[in-house]
Order: sequence, then structure tokens, then C-alpha cells
Amino acid sequence: MKVIKINKENWAGGLEKSKGSYRLFGPVKNNELHEFKQLDKEELPDCDYFNTRLSPKSIIYPQSETMFEFSLDENREDHHILKEIDTDYSPRAIIGIRPCDAAAFLLVKRNFSTPEYKDSYWLNAYETTTFIGLACGNPHDTCFCTTTGCGPFNEEGLDLLLVDAGDCYFAKTITSKGENFLRAAGWDAGTDVETVCEQIKTMKQEAEAKITSFVATDKLKDKKTTDLFDAPFWEETAFACINCGACTYACPTCWCFDIQDEVSGYSGIRIRNWDSCMYPLFTLHGSGHNPRSTNMQRVRQRFMHKLKYYPDRYGEGILCVGCGRCIRLCSVNIDIRRVCDLMNSYEVQVTSD
Repeated sequence: MKVIKINKENWAGGLEKSKGSYRLFGPVKNNELHEFKQLDKEELPDCDYFNTRLSPKSIIYPQSETMFEFSLDENREDHHILKEIDTDYSPRAIIGIRPCDAAAFLLVKRNFSTPEYKDSYWLNAYETTTFIGLACGNPHDTCFCTTTGCGPFNEEGLDLLLVDAGDCYFAKTITSKGENFLRAAGWDAGTDVETVCEQIKTMKQEAEAKITSFVATDKLKDKKTTDLFDAPFWEETAFACINCGACTYACPTCWCFDIQDEVSGYSGIRIRNWDSCMYPLFTLHGSGHNPRSTNMQRVRQRFMHKLKYYPDRYGEGILCVGCGRCIRLCSVNIDIRRVCDLMNSYEVQVTSD
């Protein structure tokens, strides 16, 4: 582990130099909001931000991704044959990603890289990406990352952690990929700054102290799945939901997708698009049957998956990093913290005959 000091006067030059080895992505202000995008020539990431409305998951997992192309022209020898699209998996780096968003990729990776199935599209993009984190010194009042196994200075899922110290960044290397990025940017020269470690520790404690929102998950693992499934609070929880899907699109750990073919004339492509368990068509069968046809069933599925099914399958943690986006964006004020508390504290009432 090495900690170096990057003077902000050398920041732009180092990033521009690194573009010779990496495609850079970072937070950029668009009107009043920030979004992650690929940085143009001489464009810098705007690191003076709370958090983006949408997570940077689209850099690894695009909202719409073309997988194959094909032709329906029977005069061609290759008609009706799927041909995989050439995808650019050259090295890329995400600059200024928040620790919670980086940790989210580790949770999602369990789904896209199981012993039985591996999603090459997701994995190829993930493995060629270097994650340059930006410690969060001023969390939102809706952030609860410290109680989801994460935190504003969390290092899991990162290759390099940047800490804003005013006139400079402290850069803490975590993996060899992080060291390689420092060399590509020309920031690896000089002596390690050992005394900075205590300063970073103090800043971390101060940031964590600002988080006043918490969730309790200690009892979820031992809850009987069918008891939670049949709990009486789901109707009330789902009452206001309008199934807009904002929560799932903004969530860094939501991964659902649909695959469709689009044809124009004799040319066609097969694409996969983000989908949402909040949509009525999500579980519609070809027979016309829909096992989750009601609003309540869809809301229950979302929370049961994140807070019960996922930890039951993988044996640890919940499918949430506490970024608070779904809380801030929900137009009807459904709060995952409240739902988690309902599930964690729920006890089946035993009635005597």
C-alpha cells in the first residue's frame, strides 16, 4: 500500500497523460445535475459533487447494449446467422467514483459471474476497468452506507482511493491496477507520504460521524422467507407506488434486463436493455399469465430480493450499499430504510385458539 500526494496543479496534466493508456470516464455537470460520461479531450471530471442521480453502472452495463447483428436476406450465405458485435474492451478508468458505487459492482458481480454462468459482456467490461474512487467527505442525509457493509472511505471494489485535501489529493493505492494508473498519469514519482495515513483516518472518522441514517439487518438472515412473504405490511408499503421504475434505474445494484430483436428491412440486431421488476410486463408469460400482476406483488419482490433472497443465496450482506438514491428519487416517498426495519423487526403473531 502506498499513499502519495497529487497537487491539484498537476491534476489536469496527469489525467490528460493517462488518456494515452485509458479511456477516462468521470462525473460531469449537466445543467443542475452530475452524470458519469466518457471524458472528451481536455475535459476534466467535476469532483465537486455530492453524488450523481444515476449510478455509473452504465459504464460497465449499458442501458442498451447491442449483442449481435444478423441479416434476413436469403440471398446472402450468412442469412439468419447471429454475429457478435465487436465491442471496445480496451482499458478504461472511472475517475471519482464514490466508494458505495464501487462496492455495488462487487455485489452485482456475484450475479454475473456464478460458477454455472458467466456474463462475458459484463465481466469483460468490468475486468478492463480501473476504479479510481473519491472519498465522500459530505454524505447526503439519506445515505446509510455505514450500516450496509460500506462507508464514505470504503476501499472494497476500488483500485485507487482519492481523498480531497483542499489543494491536493491524497492517493492511496489498493491494487496493482491502481499503481499502473498512477504510473500512466506520471504521479508515481516521489516518496511515500506515511504521515498522511493518520490524516486520512481522521477525515474518515469525521465523514462517518456525519452519517445519521442507519438500517438494522441483523435479524433478516434468520427470518423465515415465507413469513416475510406473507407479512401484513406489504399492502400499505406498496399503496402509493406508481411503478415508475425510478428506484431500480437509479440503483447501482439493480441488474435486470430484457433481450429483444430489432429489424429494419433485412437487417437486424439483438440488444439487451435494462428492465425493472416494477414494470407489469416484467413477468408476463407467453401464455398471458402474470405471477406478479399486482402492484403489491411487484413492490414486495423488489424488497424481498434486495433484503432477503440475495443474502439467503450468498450468505452475507444485503443487495444495497446505502447510497440513498431510491429514497431521494421516489416520487411517493417509499423509503427502503423503513421497509428494512419492518422486515428486520417483523415477528409472526401467534394467536391462541
